[in-house]
Amino acid sequence: MPCSSLTSTAGDNSNSNSSNNNKKDGSSLRDFKLNESTFLASLMPKQEIGVDRFLDAHPEYDGRGALIAIFDSGIDPAADGLQVTSDGKPKVLDVIDCTGSGDIDTSKVVKADADGHIFGASGASLVINTSWKNPSGEWHVGYKLVYELFTEDLISRLKKERKKKWDEKNQEEIARAVKQLADFDQQHIKVEDVKLKRTREDLQNRLDILRKQSESYDDKGPVIDAVVWHDGEVWRVALDTQSLEDDPNCGKLANFIPLTNYRIERKYGVFSKLDACTFVVNVYSDGNVLSLVTDCSPHATHVAGIATAFHPKEPLLNGVAPGAQIISCKIGDSRLGSMETGTGLIRALIEAVEHKCDLINMSYGEATLLPDYGRFVDLVNEVVNKHRLIFVSSAGNSGPGLSTVGAPGGTSSSIIGVGAYVSPAMAAGAHCVVEPPPEGLEYTWSSRGPTADGDLGVCVSAPGGAVAPVPTWTLQRRMLMNGTSMASPSACGGTALLISAMKAEGIPVSPYSVRKALENTAVPIGDLPEDKLSTGQGLMQVDKAFEYIQKCQNVPCVCYQIKIQQSGKTNPSSRGIYLREASACRQSTEWTVQVNPKFHEDAGNLEDLVPFEECIELHSTEETVVKAPDYLLLTHNGRTFNVVVDPSNLCDGLHYFEVYGIDCKAPWRGPLFRIPISITKPKAIINQPPQISFSKMLFQPGHIERRYIEVPHGASWAEATMKTSGFDTARRFYVDAIQMCPLRRPLKWESAVTFPSPAAKSFAFRVVSGQTLELVISQFWSSGIGSHETASVDFEVVFHGIKVNQEEVVLDGSDAPVRIDAETLLVSEELSPVAILNKIRVPYRPVDSKISALSTDRDKLPSGKQILALTLTYKIKLEDGAQVKPHIPLLNDRIYDTKFESQFYMISDSNKRIYSSGDVYPSSSNLPKGEYTLQLYLRHDNVQILEKMRHLVLFIERNLEEKDVIRLSFFSQPDGPLMGNGSFKSSSLVPGIKEGLYIGPPPKEKLPKNSPQGSVLLGAISYGKLSFADQGENKNPEKNPASYRIFYVVPPNKIDEDKGKGSSISSKKNVSERLKEEVRDAKIKVLASLKQETDEERLEWKELSALLKVKYPKYTPLLATILEGLVSSSNVKDKIHRDEEVIDAANEVINSIDREELAKFFALKNDPEDEEAENIKKKMELTRDQLAEAMYQKGLALAEIESIKDVDKSPGLVTTEEAKDMDQKQSTDDRGHEDLFEENFKELKKWVDVKSTKYGILLVTRERRAQRLGTALKVLCDIIQDDAEPAKKKFYELKLSLLDEMGWTHLAAYERQWMHVRFPPSLPLF
Repeated sequence: MPCSSLTSTAGDNSNSNSSNNNKKDGSSLRDFKLNESTFLASLMPKQEIGVDRFLDAHPEYDGRGALIAIFDSGIDPAADGLQVTSDGKPKVLDVIDCTGSGDIDTSKVVKADADGHIFGASGASLVINTSWKNPSGEWHVGYKLVYELFTEDLISRLKKERKKKWDEKNQEEIARAVKQLADFDQQHIKVEDVKLKRTREDLQNRLDILRKQSESYDDKGPVIDAVVWHDGEVWRVALDTQSLEDDPNCGKLANFIPLTNYRIERKYGVFSKLDACTFVVNVYSDGNVLSLVTDCSPHATHVAGIATAFHPKEPLLNGVAPGAQIISCKIGDSRLGSMETGTGLIRALIEAVEHKCDLINMSYGEATLLPDYGRFVDLVNEVVNKHRLIFVSSAGNSGPGLSTVGAPGGTSSSIIGVGAYVSPAMAAGAHCVVEPPPEGLEYTWSSRGPTADGDLGVCVSAPGGAVAPVPTWTLQRRMLMNGTSMASPSACGGTALLISAMKAEGIPVSPYSVRKALENTAVPIGDLPEDKLSTGQGLMQVDKAFEYIQKCQNVPCVCYQIKIQQSGKTNPSSRGIYLREASACRQSTEWTVQVNPKFHEDAGNLEDLVPFEECIELHSTEETVVKAPDYLLLTHNGRTFNVVVDPSNLCDGLHYFEVYGIDCKAPWRGPLFRIPISITKPKAIINQPPQISFSKMLFQPGHIERRYIEVPHGASWAEATMKTSGFDTARRFYVDAIQMCPLRRPLKWESAVTFPSPAAKSFAFRVVSGQTLELVISQFWSSGIGSHETASVDFEVVFHGIKVNQEEVVLDGSDAPVRIDAETLLVSEELSPVAILNKIRVPYRPVDSKISALSTDRDKLPSGKQILALTLTYKIKLEDGAQVKPHIPLLNDRIYDTKFESQFYMISDSNKRIYSSGDVYPSSSNLPKGEYTLQLYLRHDNVQILEKMRHLVLFIERNLEEKDVIRLSFFSQPDGPLMGNGSFKSSSLVPGIKEGLYIGPPPKEKLPKNSPQGSVLLGAISYGKLSFADQGENKNPEKNPASYRIFYVVPPNKIDEDKGKGSSISSKKNVSERLKEEVRDAKIKVLASLKQETDEERLEWKELSALLKVKYPKYTPLLATILEGLVSSSNVKDKIHRDEEVIDAANEVINSIDREELAKFFALKNDPEDEEAENIKKKMELTRDQLAEAMYQKGLALAEIESIKDVDKSPGLVTTEEAKDMDQKQSTDDRGHEDLFEENFKELKKWVDVKSTKYGILLVTRERRAQRLGTALKVLCDIIQDDAEPAKKKFYELKLSLLDEMGWTHLAAYERQWMHVRFPPSLPLF
């Protein structure tokens, strides 16, 4: 996710930490005062990192010649300051959507008619501009729901604007409907005539529909048509955006100025003045894919502005490197808000290499369980080491706890991870605080090192806030954001200045030498050694770094790779030494350090590798704790040496040391490599009950207190109380509790607490027994500023725990309970177990799998390997509407720390409507009852890996409704679940004495319906009670911090005892009779299976149906099958003739049924216990349904004949009076049809509910014939609402025609937009 927050005040998550920082950035102290120029300069901080000094000395080295790839949410090329560089060159060289979220399928090709018209993919008729060159005459068409391209903020603004205009039109229609109803009531004081009643009902229905529509309005956004063609030189794109405009003459396709790939002409468009949203286009796959590129948040534009913005009239607001150029690589997927995807990341790397970029800035990141690991990291290593790109990235915003740096910026060796710093000037100007801090400091939320494997985590720090350009759709030029997202482009811009200078002076550019210069010239922030874990080597200084580079230009470009192994252990190697647990801090340990000089891949054996030899003097920052050899002779093949760490004499708390190497011949180079050694020595708890207190901790703004506690063995949760005193204005604190466990992300509990006045607050959080707990309490840097009173904090932690023999409980589906042994090792606890099952996971295997090679346009790696895609298709059926979430255990929850490239899924219904999409973090979606298709899209360049995943198991996780949640029972006896006795409620546990209990399986009758064999019910189980929780919280194990997962495997369903039993009534028919019936039914089945797509097939069908009618006259099932065949026939040329055939066939069905006998049967009650009577009932119900279907189809055919004959007579809408005149002129034949329709409809009403989903369309047709359009529309809306199946297109097409006929253009336009949502022509591209 992006590593920033949008803010306009200092209190909005813009915090920093440090207590004893010296003045390092040239800022003044408490008398700090801004003037206009220093205020403007504070909005875009550059002085802090020496940019002003550097540019004063080298004004031409302002980024010129440097090209930066911005991996982010997509840049707006129209944003203020991003048009040109300081030397007049184009600022933005390319804009690419690497995620595919803006892709449009334009594989459909059409040709224009003689008038220059084409039909767009949306179905709209479009006019081609005759001046457009298209030698082939082929036009690729596609369409897009424009909201799919916009951010949530922009959509929200547009919805308000559009709803306002829509409401105005709707109010006009409501006013008209009210007047019509009032006029009717005035003319007809007493309404008794049936026709008049129906007329009034129709008027009332119109008014009700309009009012209801206003309440249910849900704007899915306009549809834009896209047209792509090749003009003989390049691919061109034009859009039709009329649906976005109020003026019908605006947004027409023919008036669009065609665009081509942004890289070619660097031109962009704006959808409309209302949205003010900039877009660019890129065409791929020979015109079959159009990428419409928009940003998915203001984040990227802001980042690009910090790094490179150029404001010739406001130079103080320039970015750090106004002369640098950029390319925008959008890695944030619009379909996921702005979340990055594996596809976006890999494509971005491809683009950065293909464009020959010098730098990459990536202000995105996530937590990780394995540092410096994964597919993306492997490719980054290749890009840095082989192609010499310098990769700068944010360290993360999860501080102030240790080991919170995120991937990739804070955890990858090839990437320069940047922490966020705030200076007094930034605080006073950008954040507008009442009184700035006396010195600069790290923001509180800036992530801290070390990484899980001991690396420092943060490389350097840079200003972490700025007022920078934002996209035009925000309707403002710039805004304040803060985060390590802002620190990263500040550092990247500073690095671009170095690249600019190096290129100008002919110094070879290497990410190795640049990183070394940044680290060895940074100004430390804070006086304590452990401050490096927060700030890295300190605040980067561009001018000093360049001086360093100039001196080192003849030094070999080498990266010193460090691999460390603890002696006597076979654990994976690490990049530092991290002693966190109590056992590691009690004795000396020996470590083997391997130093490997790493050259770029183009280094020559004889020129670079053989001559390399360095005499290195090793230093320890504290020899009493860390001992290392004095010297090391290092050659190309590397060297190992041992380090001994003895923390036994250290006091409790955090300690940081380094072993670093200095070139004996050039000590001015500073440390060539550093070995970070982080030690968190915890305090043991020896008192009973197990509790620890920290009294009178004093806090000023930005102050942080860290405490390290050895969690007692047997503890599973902690209860803490925080008491504050001694202050006036409100105080805001972060409280964090962090533990580290192998192969897991940091276990972090956090709370942001505001104290309006001195008070006490309680917390509870889970702990891992025996592991070191870091407790971090920090006061926001902006909290309490302006008040000189010190806040005092007392913090007490009490540990509790109930130890069980199995934390995760699995009930295997049998009737046997599971035994649980419980004990407390600390103090007496109440054993009060609670367990619920509130979710179900149903496993699915794919029904189809397909591996395909992707386009070389954007899916070919720099190594030349082609990326492949595996598409897996799963079929899912929901018997009831539910909230569901896909779950793929192998792939979920890992973006960076995975060797798989990417994943993406889409869930669609039978109409191809997309209900949900996602990637590594699946989201829950509400799906109505029905059948769905889930497509899972996996990418990798190794076909063998994809082949192994062809049968990948996927779970659909569904939340159970509250009424279906299963509360499990506990027993004190093994036979308790079966016998129903020995229930276990609670007991008191005494230290040292175990107690056993049983948890029973859920009763079979409580299992949720539609839970197939192999499904897994899951939920939570807890054993203890919180001392300060209310009764409700103690009944829900999920709210207990020490809860665990519980699973129940659904067993096979019980065998249906009645299944397979034959009829108790022996058949009275002989074999010959039964054989004849079987043959007859088989022939009818063959008739029903015949297709009628061609003339030959239709002829065969007619011949067989005629033959069977002769053979089995008056046999209703045969006649019903013939009717069904006529109704389903397609490609009908003469509709009236077909309708007459339907009427004749329907009459034959009707006449074959004894309706009087049928009516008598349904008038009688049947005995449900009588099997023979039940069989007769089923047969009679089938006959009734066949009769109703025949009448229904007859009515539709009669109405269609009438409608076709009326087309020429009434080409437009007519008034009621005109309709009466026309009725009088109807022919006798037409009146006959009308009488037949009404007679048939009245007969149908006797047998079925004509308002039902199955037959309601005939009622709609009847009301429409009578010009009661309001009633017709109401009936249709009720049918649509009651239809539980996936939406039927014919219903909505009928609704549209009714709205058009009523003249409700605003509602018709609204429904047409929804048609594209409900019934897209195809699934979207991945």
